[in-house]
Amino acid sequence: MTDATLSPSTSTAQAAIAADASSITIRRLGANEAAACAEALAEVLIDCVQGGASVSFMWPLPHDKALAFWCGVADGVARNERVLLVAEDAEGIIVGTVQLITAMPDNQPHRADVAKMLVHRKARRQGVAQRLMAAVDDAARDAGKTVLVLDTVTGGDAERLYERAGWQRVGVVPDYALMPDGAFCGTTFFCKRV
Repeated sequence: MTDATLSPSTSTAQAAIAADASSITIRRLGANEAAACAEALAEVLIDCVQGGASVSFMWPLPHDKALAFWCGVADGVARNERVLLVAEDAEGIIVGTVQLITAMPDNQPHRADVAKMLVHRKARRQGVAQRLMAAVDDAARDAGKTVLVLDTVTGGDAERLYERAGWQRVGVVPDYALMPDGAFCGTTFFCKRV
């Protein structure tokens, strides 16, 4: 999807993204809200993949595939398998999101995975990601989780974000995934005790 193919409502939504981090609200979505926000979350995902983020999807990312992903996430929220947090601007438009996957094997009840930390390109470098990561720590504590794990593209900006947020680098796996354009990328694994 290019900017030329965006629907009028999408263009309006993207134009309304706040430039002031103090206007950003972080909140947890329940199952019904998660399903109702699937369209807005799909827009954020598509923007991130179009911008080169290696977050399990290739470019071009069809809208229906992005929407199906978020409908599946909403189902996981409904089953209490994950926590879905969103960052909204002053207009109530979703500009970022992160998930805490809490459904773990029986021998790992104390652990959770952090996944799909996404910030729309127009809302980056405003502290949105840091606020989402602080909120995910709080959500983990609320869920009784003491060990968190995540992975990210080696050498990307997210590595510095996670290190500043107190995450410990565990190791790197070369050629672990593909970038949206098909190039191989290494993945760095991190963990954190909360």
